[in-house]
Amino acid sequence: MKKPIAWIMDTTGYVTEEMKAHPDVYIVPLNIHFGSEEFIDGEDLTQAQLYECIKAAPEFPKTSQPSAGKFAELYDKLKEEYDCAIAVHASAKLSGTIASSTAGADMSGFKVYAVDSLALSYGLSGLIERGLELEKEGLDAEQIAQKLEKETVNFRNYILIGNLTQLYKGGRMSGAQYYIGSLLQVKPIVQISPEGELKPIDKVRSHKKAVKYLIDHAVKDNQELGVDTFQIMHGNTHEEAENLKREVLKVIPEAQIIIGDLSSSLAVHAGEGTLALMWRKSPQ
Repeated sequence: MKKPIAWIMDTTGYVTEEMKAHPDVYIVPLNIHFGSEEFIDGEDLTQAQLYECIKAAPEFPKTSQPSAGKFAELYDKLKEEYDCAIAVHASAKLSGTIASSTAGADMSGFKVYAVDSLALSYGLSGLIERGLELEKEGLDAEQIAQKLEKETVNFRNYILIGNLTQLYKGGRMSGAQYYIGSLLQVKPIVQISPEGELKPIDKVRSHKKAVKYLIDHAVKDNQELGVDTFQIMHGNTHEEAENLKREVLKVIPEAQIIIGDLSSSLAVHAGEGTLALMWRKSPQ
C-alpha cells in the first residue's frame, strides 16, 4: 500500500534537522557555479567554505535551479511509494525552481501539487511544517495545497544585508551606490514582498539602528497579533544572530526563536553578515 503524500522542498528553504530526518520529506538542491566549477548546494561546500570561495573568486558565483530531468528522476522513484506529492518552492519571481519541478512532474506522470511559497528561507520551511500538521489533521493533499497557498500571505520578513561588496560584485548595486553606502556605512534592509519579490524597504545608518528596526517590527506583530515564534537566519555570522536573539528576548520574553544558516544559494546573493528576522502570522 502506498503512502499518501511525499513532501518536496528546494534548498532556498531552511532545512531543519527535523526535515532531514523525516522519512517523507525530500530536499532537492540548487547548484552553485564558480566559473566552470559546479557545486551542489548544501552538499559540496560548508557555509564557511562558500564565503571563502566568494572572496577568492575572480568572478561572482551564480546559482541555478535543478533541472526538470532531476525532478523527474525523483518523481519516478516517489510514484512507486506515494500516491502524490506536495512541493513547496521558492517564489517564482526569484527562482525558476517551481517551473522545473512542475515540468519534471509532467515528464514523470506523477501527481504533484506545486505550491509557490512567494518566499525564501523559512518561508518555505514554515509551509512544509504547516502542511505536515494539516496532514495529521486528516486533510487530503489537494485540501492541504489549497490551504498552504492561502497562508503564504502570513509570512513576514525583514532582512539586513550584511555585505555591500557582495551586492556590488553580484551586479545588484551600482558603483556609486556602493561607494556612498560604504562611505556612510549604510545598512540596506530588504524584504520579500507578499507578491514574492525582493524589494528594498529602508536604509539605516548603523548596525545598531538596523537591528532595532528589525526588532521593532517583531514587537509590533507580537503586541497586535500575538506572534511569539520567530526565526533568525544569518550569513556566517552566528554571534550576531545570537545577539539578535538576546535583544528580541529582552522585549518579547516569551518568544520561541530558531537560529539557522542562510542556504548557500541565498548566501551567494545576500552576502556574509546578513541577518534576517522572520515569522508567520497565525492562520485565520
